[in-house]
Amino acid sequence: MARHKTENDLPKTKITATSLGKALQIFRYSGNHKWKFLLGLLFLLLTSATALAFPKFMGMLVDCVKEKDGEQANTIALGLMGILLLQSAFSFFRISLFVNFTEHTLANIRIAVYSNLIKLPMVYFSQKRVGELNSRISTDITQIQDTLTTTIAEFLRQFILIIGSFILLANLNIKLTLMMLSVVPVVAIAAVFFGRFIRKYSKIVQDQVAESQGIVVESMQAITIVKAFANEWYEILRYQKKISDVVKVAIKGGNYRGIFASFIIVCLFGTIVAVVWYGVTLSIAGEITVGELFTFILYSTYVGASSGGIAELYTQIQKALGATERVFELLDETPEKISSVENTRTQKLKGTVTFQNVAFSYPSRKEVQVLSDVSFTANFGQKIAIVGPSGVGKSTIASLLLRFYDLDGGQILIDGTSIYDYELENLRGNMSIVPQDVILFGGTIRENIAYGKPDATDKEILLAAKQANALNFIEGFPEQFETVVGERGIKLSGGQRQRIAIARALLKNPSILILDEATSSLDSESEKLVQEALEVLMEGRTSIIIAHRLSTIRNADQILVLDKGRITEQGTHRELLAIENGTYKNLSNLQFSDH
Repeated sequence: MARHKTENDLPKTKITATSLGKALQIFRYSGNHKWKFLLGLLFLLLTSATALAFPKFMGMLVDCVKEKDGEQANTIALGLMGILLLQSAFSFFRISLFVNFTEHTLANIRIAVYSNLIKLPMVYFSQKRVGELNSRISTDITQIQDTLTTTIAEFLRQFILIIGSFILLANLNIKLTLMMLSVVPVVAIAAVFFGRFIRKYSKIVQDQVAESQGIVVESMQAITIVKAFANEWYEILRYQKKISDVVKVAIKGGNYRGIFASFIIVCLFGTIVAVVWYGVTLSIAGEITVGELFTFILYSTYVGASSGGIAELYTQIQKALGATERVFELLDETPEKISSVENTRTQKLKGTVTFQNVAFSYPSRKEVQVLSDVSFTANFGQKIAIVGPSGVGKSTIASLLLRFYDLDGGQILIDGTSIYDYELENLRGNMSIVPQDVILFGGTIRENIAYGKPDATDKEILLAAKQANALNFIEGFPEQFETVVGERGIKLSGGQRQRIAIARALLKNPSILILDEATSSLDSESEKLVQEALEVLMEGRTSIIIAHRLSTIRNADQILVLDKGRITEQGTHRELLAIENGTYKNLSNLQFSDH
């Protein structure tokens, strides 16, 4: 059972000059907000400085007891309140500036990543999983967000506190500092590693629980199979075994957590006792005042707490570096040459299509020749049908015409000019495709039809829907054109989705139309309505029809029979039926008993 990658699963990258150099590329996307980060760093230094001043003033306040000086105590107490107010103000500006910088920078990165991603060629998408790409934009960028907002600032603050505390401790009393150095950091580091081990073990428990849930989900999804095979007891035993494993691992984890709690109590509190005892001994000997001892204990607490936290923060920074590298890998991918100008005007083509000795293999399967020496011409206004068994390269012809992939050999011409000599938007702007499996966007019917021409008027959308035989069912909905179709058009039937796709294609008014098995998955009634709409759509333009049902292509001007990547037969419906033992005749005999 696959699990979504959580933040804890994110890979880490070693912090080196190279990885830091890559990470600093983030500042390229900060625009005019870089000053906020630098000012935030200044407030971070001021926050740390006020934090380091606090124990010193507390020690002085305690020493007022010995001096019996109430006035001085009042002055120091006011000074402490001033320090706290300054620290709170500095913390507010630090957090506010870092958040402001981060959100603006990451908004720019998100837009840049998505813009580059959507412009990448089809080759890239055929080799990557959508889930993985989505993770780059969500999980990885969230990791960077957390790091820029809090982790870096917190890491630097803890680091300054450790170094500053050590300097001030040594200045207070070198003997007590050496004693503290021999105990506190060692215990803190041991606690960190032990804590990390406990977290890893907790993750194992989570994984086991996820696997047990996987059994529940699988059995519920396949409940008909479970019941048909009378395997309820088998599934119960399988679940029981997995739950038994969960219990064993969880109990063992609980014991480890108990040991960890005992370790913390004995070691950390034992360390505090040891430092205070030695400090009291020095105070009795007159080497240190009570106030200085109090200051020393506070600084020691800073060192202990910061030593414990800094290791986890360092790990988070490593994960952020890894996330940054993966995000920039996406940004470094070479996109298709698409105009950066919105709504560029499409130059109208006539639409004569010529394939000359076209050869092609998919980049991921170079050893399999999908098309070999394919040649044909579709003159303006002609209907050219392509038929053949499954997997012979029919849909590949459409993909190559749309320039989703580069040819291995030969050339494709439109109006006598190579498709590579046209700008990509101009080329695709002159084509429309109605696929077998229509994918609609999750918005309204109006938005889905207007996708063919985003600036279309209501009148144009209405006419396109009418010509596509879609107006009747659209007007049957209470919200009509404002009806939300659901994710991928889930709320509409297959025939309704096809007619929305035809309306979308009509609105675009293409010179070249590609129909990729547009009626193969429909029932008879829907097919009739869709076929009528397709006849309207094909008028006055060049149509390439990839067909499974031969009934839809009887009237085609030319039918190409594709087999094993080559055109084996070519002609009209009547001409091809006249070929004895021909592939087309055999396919026709299988589908029509009257021939």
